Amino acid sequence: MKSRCALLLAGLLISGGAAAATDSVPKNYRLYCMGCHQADGTGSPANGIPSMRDEVGHFLRVPGGRAYLSQVPGTLHTPLSDAETAALLSWVMVNIGRSSTPADFQPYTAAEVKNYRATVPDDIPGLRVKLLRELEQGAPAR
Repeated sequence: MKSRCALLLAGLLISGGAAAATDSVPKNYRLYCMGCHQADGTGSPANGIPSMRDEVGHFLRVPGGRAYLSQVPGTLHTPLSDAETAALLSWVMVNIGRSSTPADFQPYTAAEVKNYRATVPDDIPGLRVKLLRELEQGAPAR
């Protein structure tokens, strides 16, 4: 009986931990993204902060766009782990990118975020311009 109670308690703690982990993603958005991109992702284009709302998912349609989102300074320099960053980027795609996010979107993984963070291009603003140009020209997906 004691071991069954211990297993039940362990199960409750694990499921509670999962809920806490899920709650931490929107909290991380509020802590590390919302200050510039606003609660709804609209940003402040007049101040050079791009809107992500119904737009950020388009970056997944061009080669290098997925990596770029892990490499922008705001994402790159948070104190979040690779796994937390992967969860945050995935949450942003679904909740902020919404209609712009491709239907076949695969959530970010900790391993790919770690890889992207290790290979940051020298000119992030220039890369953004290049990716936007490719989007405007209808570049082939990924």
